Amino acid sequence: MVVVHAPAARRVQAVVDGVGLGIDQVVDLACRGGEWVGEVPAGSRYVLLLDGETPVLDPYATEVWFPPGHARDVHRVDGGGRGRGSGGPGDRLAVFPRAVATAWPAPRPQHRTQRPLVVYEAHVRGLTRRRDRDDAGTFRAAIDELPRLAELGVSVLELLPVHQFDPDEGNYWGYMPLVFGAVHRQYAHGACAAEELADLVAAAHAHDIEVWLDVVLNHTTEEGVDGPAYHLRALDEREYYVLRPDGSYVDDAGTGNIVEIRSPLVRGLVMEALDRFADLGVDGFRFDLAAVLARDPDVVRSIGDWAERRGVRLVAEPWDLARYLLGPDFPDQRWMQWNGEYRDDLRGFLRGEPGLVEPVMRRIAGSPDLFGRSVQSVDFVASHDGFTLYDMVAYDHRRNEANGWDNADGHHDNRSWNSGWEGDDGVPARVMELRRRRMRNAMCLLLLSGGVPMFVAGDEFARTQGGNNNPYNQDNETSWIDWTRREGFADLERFVRRMIALRAAHPMLSMHDRWGDRVGWFGPDGAVDTSASSRVLAWRLDGVYVMANMWWEPLEFVVQSGEGWIHAVDTFDPTGEGTGEVVTGPVVVGPRSVVVLTQPTDV
Repeated sequence: MVVVHAPAARRVQAVVDGVGLGIDQVVDLACRGGEWVGEVPAGSRYVLLLDGETPVLDPYATEVWFPPGHARDVHRVDGGGRGRGSGGPGDRLAVFPRAVATAWPAPRPQHRTQRPLVVYEAHVRGLTRRRDRDDAGTFRAAIDELPRLAELGVSVLELLPVHQFDPDEGNYWGYMPLVFGAVHRQYAHGACAAEELADLVAAAHAHDIEVWLDVVLNHTTEEGVDGPAYHLRALDEREYYVLRPDGSYVDDAGTGNIVEIRSPLVRGLVMEALDRFADLGVDGFRFDLAAVLARDPDVVRSIGDWAERRGVRLVAEPWDLARYLLGPDFPDQRWMQWNGEYRDDLRGFLRGEPGLVEPVMRRIAGSPDLFGRSVQSVDFVASHDGFTLYDMVAYDHRRNEANGWDNADGHHDNRSWNSGWEGDDGVPARVMELRRRRMRNAMCLLLLSGGVPMFVAGDEFARTQGGNNNPYNQDNETSWIDWTRREGFADLERFVRRMIALRAAHPMLSMHDRWGDRVGWFGPDGAVDTSASSRVLAWRLDGVYVMANMWWEPLEFVVQSGEGWIHAVDTFDPTGEGTGEVVTGPVVVGPRSVVVLTQPTDV
């Protein structure tokens, strides 16, 4: 059944293809109060045609097929909605994307891990594109990465967007969705992308790994006033998009448009997409630019109600270009949130900025200034958006020339430090060792913080993007994981595995509630020093005593709480290993290093 909202149309038809591009039949849809309804044969490809001349892709499509010759520029329109691509309506129809009349896979169950949440953010294609296999870059190839992730200790695989997007748009990350509720066909090795995504989810569940999807439900690939017309702008743009009185598009997403979430039609598209992905067994959703949806707080709360019914987790990126709703300002406190304050404060502390001890105490404790429960805070030092962990310690300046914006795109201030040498050409051994140590520091503090830690695929073995901090359009070796790095940085991966295991051995580190007075804060020889010049911090929680020294000189720390401590972790050591001995006096913490003591219950 095809149902499309097109109140201004005088006639709507479904132009149906059988095999190839030959038109097999034209189905006239019936009008029912502004909606047009009809049937197309199962398995067929079809395009909606408004008033005999305007092709439209069904926005509720479950699958999309792109004919040979598809080109984005052919479908662009001018400010008055008139086509400005080459050729006439018939030529445009021949290369227009088709909906495929396929049934969605049967529902599969969700999975709820009982392990501490540790999130691994990955791009489906980039994860395996450089693997030597014929299905590299697909859902099917990603299945074979799961045993390594389980051994590493990861309990959540979060995939960058898998909505169907326009393959001619050049957005490798997938943040320019064409159809919210269809799976990107190019990530499938076989015939059905949705089935292959469901198979990946089921395989992850067998390894006790949840799968979360990064969903983009706040804008579409139709861009601004002169972007391509694929569906919503041709059907009823004032109902689907937020427009100013003069007809121009509100662009709070930085992509040319945002959807009008207050419209029942948009809410229908959003909820249909979420239901479909939940039916594939997906366990959670991270909402890109969720502040766009928060234009109507009731929508955010209704999604929260839906998530409780479906048994899935919700994560908000609680900002857009116009509003920053981190913490209590977000309308529904059942959602977890990406914590940008954690990222910024930890990056500053890790590079030795002054005046950050007190803010870092809050971040490490699960940001109680922002959240009622620690589990609401998704903590990260690096994400897909910005420098990789390695580039954060290897570059002071972005190198985004390849993106085509004269190096003007991407974050300007990354709170990074190149460790004394810019880039990777001719790096002195002492600089490389400092970089390795600083990466160990970052992973150590991240995995010992309250909240839900997240890191990016490949950061566990120092993936680099050559200083590009915004490779959204780099579908090449810049963004694909280089697996040869794994051998060169095997010590870092072992360290990350050990820190995840240490976190799991001390449940209070990942408790859902605030740490409160369970944590004790100290300085090197007594009370914590929160003065502007301080760059050191120690704390004790649940059999773990952490001493962080971001000075460039070694410092002695006197253990202030308990006894029988084991010297377990020392990031100054190239392996990250501690001595394994019982501490009997002051502990020397090397320059820009972290030492972790544990009591006998641990790994």
